[in-house]
Amino acid sequence: MTQEQLIPLLQNKDERAFTTMYDMYSKSLFAVISNLIKDSEEAEDVLQEAFVKIWKNIDTYNDSKGRFYTWILNIARNTAIDKLRSKGYNNSQKNLSVENFVSMVGDNSRMNHRIDTIGIKDFVKKLKPKCIQLLDLLFFKGYTQQEASEELNLPLGTVKTQNRNCINDLRTYLNVS
Repeated sequence: MTQEQLIPLLQNKDERAFTTMYDMYSKSLFAVISNLIKDSEEAEDVLQEAFVKIWKNIDTYNDSKGRFYTWILNIARNTAIDKLRSKGYNNSQKNLSVENFVSMVGDNSRMNHRIDTIGIKDFVKKLKPKCIQLLDLLFFKGYTQQEASEELNLPLGTVKTQNRNCINDLRTYLNVS
């Protein structure tokens, strides 16, 4: 089936045409998406999402504005970029939470003897719950203060003040000036 035959069938919501389009273009679109999203499972999800967008928006395609392949390629690329920019995706790529780190230290008695893990569990336990939550976002998950402000639904100034106070609490527990 040629592209000229395929487009009107797609616009009439012919499911066989969708399957044909998928067979024709999925490998090249997947290659573009994979260049942006390295995890193959995530890239496959984005590919499926892109094809759904193409199916839902096929009526907006206008051949006088450009080639069909360019149009679907832009949809796939933009879907991948949207995924990369999404907060959920970014958070899934961040470091472990404080709780995971503390349990790793507590579960591995060999690590308790290493200089960089001595007493961390005890110091973390001494922090206020709001400090544990804030430091988890800022230092273990890599949030900016603005992002932490939005996540915790607190004013940015409050986050900055609490961060400073929590760091001072840690300094006090560690006897560091």
